[in-house]
Amino acid sequence: MIWDVALRKRFEGRKHSFELDLRFQSNARRLVLFGPSGAGKSMTLKMIAGLETPDGGHVRMNGVDMFDRDRRVDLSPQRRGLAYVFQDYALFPHLTVIQNIAFGLHLGLLNPGRSLRHEAVRRWIQAFHLESVANQYPEQLSGGQRQRTALARALVAEPRALLLDEPFAALDRPLRKRLRDELARLQAQLDIPMILISHDEEDVAVLADEMVRIEHGQAGQASLLPARARGGRSEPEAVQSTREFDWINSTL
Repeated sequence: MIWDVALRKRFEGRKHSFELDLRFQSNARRLVLFGPSGAGKSMTLKMIAGLETPDGGHVRMNGVDMFDRDRRVDLSPQRRGLAYVFQDYALFPHLTVIQNIAFGLHLGLLNPGRSLRHEAVRRWIQAFHLESVANQYPEQLSGGQRQRTALARALVAEPRALLLDEPFAALDRPLRKRLRDELARLQAQLDIPMILISHDEEDVAVLADEMVRIEHGQAGQASLLPARARGGRSEPEAVQSTREFDWINSTL
């Protein structure tokens, strides 16, 4: 997967204005947009997904224009084929787990009964070990079960890439570590390209092949992480490797 992203967006508030102006390129299968809260990470991800319209720039995936202001190209989110998982998971409270997952299929909009019986829905229910809660509602689920339901809904339509907005932010530390490891294993199994945003360096250490640092609406150059920071080490060691790598790059 080759990403070529250049985006501009200006926001005017009552007291403050914010201008996002960034560009990055990456061919990493697992890309993390890293930076502090308020840096513009979520807005960047939403513009890549087509959920927000940039003022200018372009979004290209494998050389195909998803958005290009100058060429007047702006594909709908559905035509981009990217699955977006919101920070709060955005599950429908009035739908059960299996109904939420089935909603990810286009045919679920026209024929809900048929979508519930779809083989892909059953496959993802099993893959995420959600059989025991398939008929429960989001308010009855644990944080981990809600996240797995949101991931299953995103993946059931076989997207080109998976976009995740701070997927572990609302979880306690032990659950965050477990689900982070689960996501890493899942992504490796499926080999689906992924862009994840985070302000947590542990996410970078465990999940990133490449990192783009975003601060004050601007992006630094994409940094390929050394293999020692990505695999074969315990999480604390991996985090330390990422810190060392970040320090080395900052001094170059």
